[in-house]
Amino acid sequence: MVRISSQQIFSGGINRMQDINSDLVKTQQQISTGKKVNKPSDDPVAAARILKLDQNLSRLETYQRNADLADNRLKQEESALSSAIDIIQRVRELTVQAGNGSLSANDRKSISSELKERLGQLADVANTRDASGEYIFSGFQGNSPAFVKENGSWTYNGDEGQRVLEIDDGVTVPISDHGKGIFGDVPAEVFVKSATQEDGFITGLEVVDPKSLAAVFDPKVPDDLRITINEPSPGVYEIEGIYDDRNTPPVNLVTSPIPFQGGEELEFAGIKFTLNDVADNKSFTIGINDKQSIFGTIETLIAGLDNISKDSPKGNAEYDALISESLANLDNGQESILLKQTEIGGRMNAVESTSAFLDDSALYAKEIRSQLQDVDYAEAISNLSFQSFVLQAAQQSFAQISRLSLFDRL
Repeated sequence: MVRISSQQIFSGGINRMQDINSDLVKTQQQISTGKKVNKPSDDPVAAARILKLDQNLSRLETYQRNADLADNRLKQEESALSSAIDIIQRVRELTVQAGNGSLSANDRKSISSELKERLGQLADVANTRDASGEYIFSGFQGNSPAFVKENGSWTYNGDEGQRVLEIDDGVTVPISDHGKGIFGDVPAEVFVKSATQEDGFITGLEVVDPKSLAAVFDPKVPDDLRITINEPSPGVYEIEGIYDDRNTPPVNLVTSPIPFQGGEELEFAGIKFTLNDVADNKSFTIGINDKQSIFGTIETLIAGLDNISKDSPKGNAEYDALISESLANLDNGQESILLKQTEIGGRMNAVESTSAFLDDSALYAKEIRSQLQDVDYAEAISNLSFQSFVLQAAQQSFAQISRLSLFDRL
């Protein structure tokens, strides 16, 4: 026989009502927050998985922000380069116009004036800033302009750094390109660099066979060709390959003197040229492996339009060479920018595909988290109604039982 005291009856009844009320409060909290798991004790296994999913979603959101930033930076750079191509194209049109032999000196100066304006526009494009105010073509020196004007010439002021962003685990994408590589280190057309005589000059300089040029100088192409006149026409000349690297000695490219007539068109390693009014023991230097700045090309063109006189055969030859070299260098500059635009397009495609993958991954993680965490309102409201009914019944039954006494049976 089990004896139950009045204290046990009251304690049991109160504990039961507290348990029911606790379940009722838990259900009310789930409905108010929309979450099944509001603290780890609600479901330890689900809570651990939800925490891991939250961490993964936070990581994905960070990568997505990086991807958006990378996309914006690349679009801005691509837009700036498009503007640069438009400016260079206009400069090229003006250069072609300047090559018209019927132009007067005033006409050339008028073209020169517009070229100066276009040069300023190109500098503005090269000094484009992003939304945070940093110069996008300055490498790591974002607080400094990419190009500055020193002693009347535009020079590169940044470094050769390239910024990258991580847009997924182990996936990085460059988001900048330094201006030196885009605007400064552009292959230059073959051109006459210097001559040690006043009267002699070179005309008709052109590369007719680039493959031959590369084959002759394989494996290391010299920076310049030095043509030395041993005897005047009819006479001989010799050719040496000169390297900017002082540790590399000149290379004698012609083993025996070659006879020639003054004014005769000559060809060597796929390069054609004509020596005019030459004298013995004099030399010419032809640049064949140089780099040029697009800014420098336009500045040289402006200076030539303003200063070169066409009153002599040498002046005419110098002016024609200026136009020819400028056009070739401008074409090389446009090609350099177009190649960079193609590269940027590839990066933008990579960012777009990665961004789509991040969106899909985030959506999947949110769906899994929703299954673990989000409350089923229909089920929760049904539970709440049932728990309210049970609590009410427990309260009523406890009230009835608490009034019972053994003295009622005496």
